[in-house]
Amino acid sequence: MLMPDPKDVRILLSRYAAARLAHAEKETRKTATQLDDVSYSLCVATGTTEINDALAAADRILGQQPPPASGGP
Repeated sequence: MLMPDPKDVRILLSRYAAARLAHAEKETRKTATQLDDVSYSLCVATGTTEINDALAAADRILGQQPPPASGGP
């Protein structure tokens, strides 16, 4: 399996968290669709079929990478 770019994984995790929060605040068809879409994207990017497996794989992928450099001195 090809390894996704950690930057892309971070973006997907951020989108997933935002979609989960939006859906928890107010469940609508739109928030459900957004959550489903980003969950699917995260699964595809990590080569998994279940969101819990995708989240675990994302943790492993990001754990293998150094944290992004901060912009400070």
